[in-house]
Amino acid sequence: MNKFFEKLKVVFGDPNLRRRILVVLGALAVFRLAATVPIPGVDVLRLENYLSGNSFLGIFDILSGGGLSKLSVMMLGVGPYITASIIFQLLTLVFPSLKELYHEEGEAGRRKVAQYSRLLTVPLAAFQGYAFLTLLQRNGVMGQLSLGGMLLNVCLVVAGSMLLMWIGELISEYGLGNGVSLIIFAGIVARVPSALQELYLGFDPSQLPLYVSFLLVMIAVIAGVVIITEGERPIPVTYAKRVRGMKVYGGVSTYLPIRVNNAGVMPIIFALSILLFPQMLANFLAGSSNTILLAISNFFGLIVSNMWVYGFLYFVLVFVFTYFYSAVTFDPEAISVNLQKSGAFIPGVRPGRPTAEFIANILYRLTLIGALFLGAIAVLPLILQNLTGLSALAIGGTSLLIVVSVAIEFIKQIEAQISMREY
Repeated sequence: MNKFFEKLKVVFGDPNLRRRILVVLGALAVFRLAATVPIPGVDVLRLENYLSGNSFLGIFDILSGGGLSKLSVMMLGVGPYITASIIFQLLTLVFPSLKELYHEEGEAGRRKVAQYSRLLTVPLAAFQGYAFLTLLQRNGVMGQLSLGGMLLNVCLVVAGSMLLMWIGELISEYGLGNGVSLIIFAGIVARVPSALQELYLGFDPSQLPLYVSFLLVMIAVIAGVVIITEGERPIPVTYAKRVRGMKVYGGVSTYLPIRVNNAGVMPIIFALSILLFPQMLANFLAGSSNTILLAISNFFGLIVSNMWVYGFLYFVLVFVFTYFYSAVTFDPEAISVNLQKSGAFIPGVRPGRPTAEFIANILYRLTLIGALFLGAIAVLPLILQNLTGLSALAIGGTSLLIVVSVAIEFIKQIEAQISMREY
């Protein structure tokens, strides 16, 4: 306990670290304040009844940071920005020019790709906003809007989504951690008091074994996420001795850590964003009079309504995005070049291409373990939901997974800043 308070004293005693934490807290406070501003024409009672029985909108509410449950100007959250980022990161694998811009032009190239993602966010937010508002009108949550009223509400939710994207980027640049992940984290944590109150008011002693089982699953998920997040494989690295004048440099042995899960919580967020598209499309086209559009709606609705098919797709997407995000954030070729330039080598492995292949083989094997485990933890609440019939288990399990992963990453960011201060 004394160590905790000592570290807390160090954190708030460092002006730079204190400023970063205050930026994060201030940005999240602005987000939570804006998330309470509703768009015009909302029937709050019907909205609560509609959301309570819809697990699809419950999951979307996670990505919106709680903005959808209040139908606020932040109802889309960072969903459109996440989708735009996914599209451009996938395009870097397809188009060599975009890949060269992202990987080889350094920070300037990544800023250009980020700017393209921001521009794509606007039409995506407009489409998603129109689709959701139309869906809510059909279900009586909102009154029938005129063309001007619909355009006004779409502009409001697009502006809210862009404001939230800007807040997330401010956190990433001037605060600590990933801004998008922290916004989702804040939205989930903000719902904890109301969830505990509902649990207390609706407590049924006859379902005590179910509550105990859910608690055990929560502990297992937390332990699993911590183990996978903290797990790493150290690769020994030796720096060659160099003589300059009368001094000898190098000859030091260290190690290169490769984490079991380099992607963190982003595969979960990416997978949920992708899975929401067919569900949103099915709901939007459900009232269409066109037979082709109605058939598309029924097809997507059939896929997402089958929990086993949905769980399989969720697992596959988490698995694929874990590999994909690891490939984007951890480049063996670049690491090999940097080691060679600094006069370092891995004992028993030739510099250059063999070193890159050696690192890549270890990375792919470790990522396989991380991807399988992350996918299994992601679909475990869905399996429990299918067995118990409680939709809250799937939403709660996904929320728990995101909260634990983001909290660990945020703590590691603070520890990294403390280490830099000590050195």
